[in-house]
Amino acid sequence: MKQLILFRHAKSSWDDDVADVERTLAARGERDAPRMGKRLEARHARPELIITSHAARAQRTAELVAKALGIKRKELKIERRLYLASPDDILGVVAAQDDSLSCVLVVGHNPGLTELVNRLLPDLALDNLPTSGVVAIDLAAKRWRDAPTAGAKLAYYDYPKNPELIVTGD
Repeated sequence: MKQLILFRHAKSSWDDDVADVERTLAARGERDAPRMGKRLEARHARPELIITSHAARAQRTAELVAKALGIKRKELKIERRLYLASPDDILGVVAAQDDSLSCVLVVGHNPGLTELVNRLLPDLALDNLPTSGVVAIDLAAKRWRDAPTAGAKLAYYDYPKNPELIVTGD
């Protein structure tokens, strides 16, 4: 069993006239990312690796979540292919991970993350994964390369404005 946690980057700022990839987090993003990290911790999330897009807003989100979870900087990996990635690109990154890892957290962007959630969990019928939104997916796979075709089950779905964590299963 593998667990894949998909995390959309926190709310970004539109204040600066910079390239999209260089946009930083807004004050709300700086607040929400660590809060969501703490909510992940409350759900006993134990990612052994956080993989993030190289976009400034995604990297900062990953750093804040890692800190909230007590994850060391060396367990953060920057992956340029995650920037505005398609579901297939995201799955390609996931499939390349070491099979010794049981839980991987991916910080990325929409629309790719929402599309991937809907591909793996069609019954969730997610319209839009909000900023700092999290979907944890249990995969019936022993190897990450089997993730694209493995059976998938929602472990939980959460987002900053959610008063309660949505949990399914046991």
